[in-house]
Amino acid sequence: MSEKRFELSLRENLGVIKEQTVILVDKETGVNYLFVSQGYAGGLTPLLDEHGKPIVTK
Repeated sequence: MSEKRFELSLRENLGVIKEQTVILVDKETGVNYLFVSQGYAGGLTPLLDEHGKPIVTK
């Protein structure tokens, strides 16, 4: 089995049942992604800096 591509950087449970915020880091590119879920809905987006460029972890 291959190594996992994404690494969990942060997980916050926001006090509401089934609501959480997660930051994932792509280990190949270093790009950080924000995933927010509430109940059965969720969304994923790259994290951007003040210039609109993706935040990259080295």
